[in-house]
Amino acid sequence: MALTALELCSRALLRLGAQTIASFDEGTAEAEVAAGLYPGVRDGLLSVHPWSFATAQATLPRLAGLPAADFRHAFQLPTGFLRALSAGGPGAGRGLEYRLFEDRLHCNADQVTLSYIFRPNESGFPPFFATALVARLSAEFCIPLTESTNRAQLLFRQAETEMRDARRADSQQASVRALEGFPLVLARG
Repeated sequence: MALTALELCSRALLRLGAQTIASFDEGTAEAEVAAGLYPGVRDGLLSVHPWSFATAQATLPRLAGLPAADFRHAFQLPTGFLRALSAGGPGAGRGLEYRLFEDRLHCNADQVTLSYIFRPNESGFPPFFATALVARLSAEFCIPLTESTNRAQLLFRQAETEMRDARRADSQQASVRALEGFPLVLARG
């Protein structure tokens, strides 16, 4: 079932025993806390793991201006970009040396394919991530709404467990990558 940001926040509020919200701008304390904390918590959780549903590759457009130092070219980062995973040349998603400056990727290559984490629409969140996000939101909402640090600590521990489970579930959605270039494996011949 596809959820919206509002529904995710309402589920987190329900876990706290607080009133759900119908809008982020309805003027209640719950709506104010949800509107203020949701975007940062969502982006933070998306950024900490290379989620399969939030990972993409793109060939970046090269910018006309030259970097001030260290690299020959600058490239525009994609819309919704949250975190770089790797960069490669044509037909490869990794292998290039690069550096991020502001909203640009600097590199010596003429063309760059970036593997990165982006901000997907909430309707694209799989159930395991939505559950982890709701758990983390309820922990984040706890102190501003209930002023209970003990309860917040319990909720943060529960959220960490949910996050660990979500990372495990997500990591099982791809083939296991073989070790490449590891000296001990190479020495065995």
